[in-house]
Amino acid sequence: MTAAGVVAYALLGGGALLALVRVALGPSLLDRVVATDTLLVIISAGLAVHAALTRDPTVVPVLVVVSLLAFVGSVSIARYIGGMLLKSSAGDGSDVGLPVAAEVREGDR
Repeated sequence: MTAAGVVAYALLGGGALLALVRVALGPSLLDRVVATDTLLVIISAGLAVHAALTRDPTVVPVLVVVSLLAFVGSVSIARYIGGMLLKSSAGDGSDVGLPVAAEVREGDR
């Protein structure tokens, strides 16, 4: 293995370790979701480095599946959390619409 491979794997391993710490200690659900997405990106990068160093194209389908899993998981959780934030506080289950910051005012158009 070349020195570049050792450095790449060491950096990816360090990033994965830090992401795992954030998953374990994250104070909120969003911190854990971002850390999990980061961990999946690091796994994808590790697969890409492995495919590049060994010149093995059979890893590419696995790389695509892991990347799609990361994307779909992040979008699904973001939609779920966004739906939780838009529920009314009255408890009747009706949506309250967009947050105030997302609404377009008449003078801004």
